[in-house]
Amino acid sequence: MKKAQEKVKVLLECLPYIKSFYGKTVVIKYGGHAMVDEALKNAFALDIVLLQYVGMKPIVVHGGGPQIDELMKKLGKKITFVEGLRVTDRETMDIVEMVLGGAINTEIVSMINKHGGKAIGLSGEDGNMIRAEKIFGKKITEEGIKDIDIGFVGEVESIDVNILKALLDNGFVPVIAPFGVDENGESLNINADTVAGKIAESIKAEKLILLTDTEGVLDRNGKLISYISYERASRMLEEKKEISGGMLPKIKCCIEALKNDVKSCHIIDGRVEHSVLLEIFTQTGVGTKLSMEDE
Repeated sequence: MKKAQEKVKVLLECLPYIKSFYGKTVVIKYGGHAMVDEALKNAFALDIVLLQYVGMKPIVVHGGGPQIDELMKKLGKKITFVEGLRVTDRETMDIVEMVLGGAINTEIVSMINKHGGKAIGLSGEDGNMIRAEKIFGKKITEEGIKDIDIGFVGEVESIDVNILKALLDNGFVPVIAPFGVDENGESLNINADTVAGKIAESIKAEKLILLTDTEGVLDRNGKLISYISYERASRMLEEKKEISGGMLPKIKCCIEALKNDVKSCHIIDGRVEHSVLLEIFTQTGVGTKLSMEDE
């Protein structure tokens, strides 16, 4: 009886959050260790299914950098990055599309559906949902900063949310591989965090959640910062004192999302089972929350 009562208590604690977020859209960037550990993959799929069943509208955007690297090594392809951007020639783009749009996307959709959800896989190329623009890398030379052609790499120009809204309204979970199409019909590889952020902005999502392989945003002493206001995040990005490396684009992505009417952003520890549910339906969460509210 005691165990049953504890379960009821947990459900009642979740009730205010379920009421608040019923019918709301949440965009989740799925990546890191949560994509390769079997227990974490299953936990993530169950999280998405539960979000659907309590009336939320999840959208999943996934990465897959390590899996791309693994296949490139097997094929003898050189892996090169410029300022964190993968140099993507035609052959590399074919590999990226094969891994992200094929193997990974299909697996995520299959796992969500296996647990009772209704997921459908697509990429930004489908229906020209994500219009993209080619970008260049930067290199410092004696003459100054020089543009470097890094191949089929782009940034989001615009997003057609009608496709997403149609899927959500019909009870589907869109699972999106981060490609876009430029004005000439060329496919471009885009950073998954960026795609998730721009989709959240375009559809006016309640939440943007980024899964990482860290506890969240850490201070100089390695301690988790559980809450960061928009103002503080902007200062952190400008000064680059408390954040560096892969956290910089994530903070930038969150700032842009908040500025464009996304209610809150969350950088969470994807190594924790059911991290998505813990972040949404508990007071403490498992990462760093960012919003417009003062600290």
